Amino acid sequence: MKKWLIPVLIIVAIIVIGFFWSMKVKNGAIAENQNVAESWGNVNTSYQRRNDLIGNLVKTVSGAANFEKSTLVEVTEARSKANSVQVDPSNATPEQLAAFAKAQSELMGSVNKLIGNVTVERYPDLKSNQNFLKLQDELASTENTIQTARNRYNETVKDYNNYVLKFPNSMFVGEYKEKPYFNAVEGADKPVDVEFNIK
Repeated sequence: MKKWLIPVLIIVAIIVIGFFWSMKVKNGAIAENQNVAESWGNVNTSYQRRNDLIGNLVKTVSGAANFEKSTLVEVTEARSKANSVQVDPSNATPEQLAAFAKAQSELMGSVNKLIGNVTVERYPDLKSNQNFLKLQDELASTENTIQTARNRYNETVKDYNNYVLKFPNSMFVGEYKEKPYFNAVEGADKPVDVEFNIK
């Protein structure tokens, strides 16, 4: 074998190994990105379940003859607003996630007001309505599911961000940008004022 052939073979081997390694890194980034998209889909599925339950809750409550119509309108409008805020997980920004979380928080504020009015006001038929009670339980369960889905989304984003931001992966996956975490809405760290109006 000629002496000049050995360095050429070493260089070719390094190039081939480097090529396959960079493909492995890029394929890993694609897999991590898909995990984030799947996790965001699970978050949306949980919110969709809540949305469906709220629609059924509004229908059940609107059957009560003298129930406050303004509260029902507030819930319906908040639900519509929450549905209008869309987030694309591949291009999500912290501002988009904050707007999404704020709209969902406002929706739950109006739902809690609706449920509170049923509990505080005198609607004996509605308070004993099995559909209403079941919907309340399902909403509570769905809130736990949403919390779990959001936590898992953040865990998936952490794995993705670690993968694409760490060196040397960052040299090969420059088109994959850091993704934002799902944070609590502004003011969530403040204590809630609870007022019982027992007569």
